[in-house]
Amino acid sequence: MADVIDYKIYGDDMQIVEIELDPNEAVRAEVGAMMFMEDGIQMETGTGGGIFKGLRRMLTGDGFFITTFYNTASVKRHVSFGAPYPGKIIPLDMRTVGGTFICQKDSFLCAANGIDIDIAFTKRMGAGLFGGEGFILQRLSGDGLAFVHAGGTIIQRDLAPNENLRVDTGCIVAMSPSVDYDIQFVGGFKNALFGGEGLFLARLSGPGTVYLQSLPFSRLADRIHAAAGGHREQSSGIGGIGGGILGGILGGDKTF
Repeated sequence: MADVIDYKIYGDDMQIVEIELDPNEAVRAEVGAMMFMEDGIQMETGTGGGIFKGLRRMLTGDGFFITTFYNTASVKRHVSFGAPYPGKIIPLDMRTVGGTFICQKDSFLCAANGIDIDIAFTKRMGAGLFGGEGFILQRLSGDGLAFVHAGGTIIQRDLAPNENLRVDTGCIVAMSPSVDYDIQFVGGFKNALFGGEGLFLARLSGPGTVYLQSLPFSRLADRIHAAAGGHREQSSGIGGIGGGILGGILGGDKTF
């Protein structure tokens, strides 16, 4: 039985979740996610179930260690955790989603003590090779609250039986185990080369619930990398020469 915890989510684009713990309750979180904790909260870092448990968690993109925060006080205490990049925090009540939910790698933020974080493998070779997330996903299971994080705006789609949805492979955040996940060639020579969506799309088939994100971290990282590269090229070109001359004038250098 997982601890029954209360929570509040603050913020819009850079959210934090504040967990309220009764005496003797605890919450588990990814290492480095804690923002603040009140007096009476005791922090304990470990593998969360032995060496193999830590190694399996590393395969999902999380760290080898996980930190548990216990309320050792005789009154309620609070601890909060921050999102690692712009986006939203999604609360998952495992009691209402069937006890198990599948999430993308490294999306786990925190969960009530008693929630199990393990690995899940994609069911098809094609989905593992071309599905954007690889063969390994995260499986959250238990009967309490868990919190995952994703980038940009989050939408929830409830798929009916045999209802299909084609999605950019990086935009999948989490889904019910009942959702069938496969990949599909985008089709068309010009679509594949110039469509900007890659060669493959993810094909999700109901029934089940799917959470989608508008800004995968990989896309954000690519944009930052491209912008940084363009800035370096501009600095080393005519703009850089002009900036050097202007700097020399302002600095009193008359030798140019």
